[in-house]
Amino acid sequence: MFEATVSEGVLRLRRPGTRWLSTGWDGGRSRAATVYNVTVPEGFDRTDLAAYRDERLARAGFDDGPAGRDPAPPGRDRDAPPTLFTGVSMDHARGARLGPVVAYATVGLSNPAMLPVEPPEPTEPVEPTEQTEATAPTDAAESREPTGRPEGRPGPGTVNLIVGTTRRLAPGAAANLVAVAAEAKAATLLATAGVPGTTSDAVVVGDDPEGEPAEFSGSATAVGGAARACVRDAVRASLRSRYPDGDVPGPAADAEHGVVTDDRAEVFDP
Repeated sequence: MFEATVSEGVLRLRRPGTRWLSTGWDGGRSRAATVYNVTVPEGFDRTDLAAYRDERLARAGFDDGPAGRDPAPPGRDRDAPPTLFTGVSMDHARGARLGPVVAYATVGLSNPAMLPVEPPEPTEPVEPTEQTEATAPTDAAESREPTGRPEGRPGPGTVNLIVGTTRRLAPGAAANLVAVAAEAKAATLLATAGVPGTTSDAVVVGDDPEGEPAEFSGSATAVGGAARACVRDAVRASLRSRYPDGDVPGPAADAEHGVVTDDRAEVFDP
């Protein structure tokens, strides 16, 4: 279905002619032979991600032409392949296959993003006094958002998913498959680690423009049902590889990084 190769901390999945939809860096729709998942070193702070990607692909020996792109159709520019970044080693990448779908996952949870269903009730603001100013350790927003990382830069954890199918997905079905994969990831992580994801998760889905058509990709369809199972099993396998003793840095372990969305929104009738 997809040819998978790992070299120098880069996972390459190759299937010529694939159409991709990515939620990651430089994401959106594209058409390319390859998709990449790249491990970045601790303390990574590069912002020239296109140049960094090309450096890593060259180091990995992935000589696929200009950044792994398919030849351009007449009158159309070539598209760069989707590329995800993560602090998780590709030693922990795992795949799962069922029917017309395959999924690959890398799971790191050092920056969990938690969403309490019953956030605390808002309290009335208290006028500051000399005593409260002296004893207050941090601002409330700082306590909820200790990472403070700029947008667009991969975080220290990250759950990256790449889901591919041999079916030809309608545009809406491709977009919906992103949601199906994210839902399966969240359900799996909640059951196994107590968190639905991290602050920097990303999903890439790919389909075959020459395959059997699929108008829908919901949970009750062949594509959606297979994707749910593949994501669940790939995430669980990567999680077990990354945390073999089950010591995940979720809420119970008081993770060093992450966010808790405990604000309350205004609810109203339309």
